[in-house]
Amino acid sequence: MIKRSQLFGAKTRVTFSLPADESSGVVSVVGSFNEWTPGSHELVTRRDGTRSVSVTLASGTHRFRYLASDGHWFDDEHADLIDDQGGVLTL
Repeated sequence: MIKRSQLFGAKTRVTFSLPADESSGVVSVVGSFNEWTPGSHELVTRRDGTRSVSVTLASGTHRFRYLASDGHWFDDEHADLIDDQGGVLTL
């Protein structure tokens, strides 16, 4: 799930959230906003059975994917668009 919260100016807080699944180990959201660097934005496990991380992004188009510690890349079905290069958010 992707939640967007408009902040002051042209910024949006985007919260990336997934069900907590211990089998996938650590999961990071990587994308154009963090130069595709694994580990920059790791999803943290919450008490409600989810894992999530919030990122403040400028207006524009951002590409992203999730990367599990086992090397598995996957997309979020809640992205504005998914193509052969991953998910797209337009803010």
